[in-house]
Amino acid sequence: MSITPKAQWGWVKAMLHSIYDQPDPDAVHAQFDRVVDTLSEKLPVVADYLAEARAGILAFTAFPKEIWRQIWSNNPSERPNGEIRRRTDSVGIFPNRGAVIRLVGAVLAEQHDEWIEGRRYLGLEVLAKSRLALITTEPETEVLTPPALTA
Repeated sequence: MSITPKAQWGWVKAMLHSIYDQPDPDAVHAQFDRVVDTLSEKLPVVADYLAEARAGILAFTAFPKEIWRQIWSNNPSERPNGEIRRRTDSVGIFPNRGAVIRLVGAVLAEQHDEWIEGRRYLGLEVLAKSRLALITTEPETEVLTPPALTA
């Protein structure tokens, strides 16, 4: 949005959201092309920017549809950041750098413990399915195997 004129934010944002509302990877790619074509008429700089960033924007389509929402979201990083902000704001001024490191370290250790105890953003079965999907869709490449070791 930084290169989009502020008056155009609403409809550009709506068009970008339409990309993510598609039911399958082919429809996502087709909608992305339509959005870039539409933007190239009125906002060519934005269209060029999106065209250059295509691979990164559409990388989520390589994964199973069930986890697209988790991939789009930045909640896993925003939640700890919010908790760190909340706790540091309540302290106000820290006496030294070590005090900040201890507080932030404690928040991160607590978050780490929660994730170890089984609270997962992406379940293990979904991750296994994602790995399988990525392995089966990668292009054919020559696999180099090391020579057998002799004892």
